[in-house]
Amino acid sequence: MKLNQDHLDILRNIEKSSKVTQRELAVKSGLSLGKLNYCLKELKKKGYVKIKNFEKNQKKKKYLYILTPIGIKQKTILLVNFMKRKMNEYDELKEELNKIKKKKNK
Repeated sequence: MKLNQDHLDILRNIEKSSKVTQRELAVKSGLSLGKLNYCLKELKKKGYVKIKNFEKNQKKKKYLYILTPIGIKQKTILLVNFMKRKMNEYDELKEELNKIKKKKNK
């Protein structure tokens, strides 16, 4: 499984609020419930997230999502890679804008 922006969003949202339903987590992450479920299973399989039911919750709809130490490390790596991509995109757009300005001034 290649980790991507969706995984980063999920890890960040779990870090912000670990006691949520999958539906709430899906909304916060901007994903469909099915895609979130698939991603959570993969993140759990990799050991990045632990998932537990609330013991006293009768409906068992709320879960506790816990980032593991390796999950925290992976989130940091994803965040750094995301920032590098965005900085490269910014530099490319800036260069393209400068070329347009130069052509316009000729």
